[in-house]
Amino acid sequence: MRELYPEIEPYRTQRLRVDALHELHVEECGNPDGLPVVFLHGGPGAGVSPYHRRFFDPARYRIMLFDQRGAGKSTPHAELRDNTTWHLVADIETIREHLGIERWVVFGGSWGSTLALAYAQKHPERALGLVLRGIFLGRPGEVRWFNEPDGGASWIFPERWEHYLAHIPADERGDMIEAYWRRLDNDDPAVRLAAARAWGYWEGGSTTLVHDPLEPGSFEDPQVAISVARAEAHYFRHGAFLETDQLLRDVARIRHIPATIVHGRYDIICPVKSAYDLAKAWPEADFRVVLAGHSAADPAIVDALVGATDALADRFS
Repeated sequence: MRELYPEIEPYRTQRLRVDALHELHVEECGNPDGLPVVFLHGGPGAGVSPYHRRFFDPARYRIMLFDQRGAGKSTPHAELRDNTTWHLVADIETIREHLGIERWVVFGGSWGSTLALAYAQKHPERALGLVLRGIFLGRPGEVRWFNEPDGGASWIFPERWEHYLAHIPADERGDMIEAYWRRLDNDDPAVRLAAARAWGYWEGGSTTLVHDPLEPGSFEDPQVAISVARAEAHYFRHGAFLETDQLLRDVARIRHIPATIVHGRYDIICPVKSAYDLAKAWPEADFRVVLAGHSAADPAIVDALVGATDALADRFS
């Protein structure tokens, strides 16, 4: 089993203003002369973490990571104005041009896989290769699966679901996303934070294959809880700003690009059906279903992702 590469620090960090409102945190790691790769984090709203740098051989890759609009160290924090899938796609191009990169590998997991597909389909000439994990295509059924009473995930994590459900009065539970949104967009900071913590408790501890169903999860930090919950609810209630089945419909634009699709068999947040549908539409891609949950930290997913990035480095070296 391959493991993550050792911890590294950025050799450059910078602030990049992408419009009158938003300024992004951008960092570069690894070898300045290496194969360029851009890392697209999940959420939306979660931001990058130090372990995200470690999926790439630092001797062979020039690794670009950034916090998407409203996430992490980007400002304004948790800002949702001018924050759509297509604003983020434009931001990726702005970063590429700013850094003087002609083509690069695009790596994304969970929401990052959605964004990677949208970017590559919009700019196929800029993608050398794709590494995708925990596929989320932004379809209504995927959103309902994890967030609504008729979805199915509540049958697998009943302990966590009960906590998520209890935050919303019974007469509002027919549309949990809208009910949460009303609280996440409330003028009272205490109301917003309470809703964000309940939202994060449901999602944050449900990612790994082996976990404690009562463990608080990964969104205990108020800043992270607010940015993730607000951004996810915002994107979900707008259908990820995609047309129906758009990412499957437009796969033909990228079928010539080398790609690896990695998905955990027991991923409850993003069930494997989405990855299967993508692989059916994209038979040239290397499709790997592994014994894991949703988390990029599950050992089998680490093994597959590091193997995929090593293979691309071999191919383009």
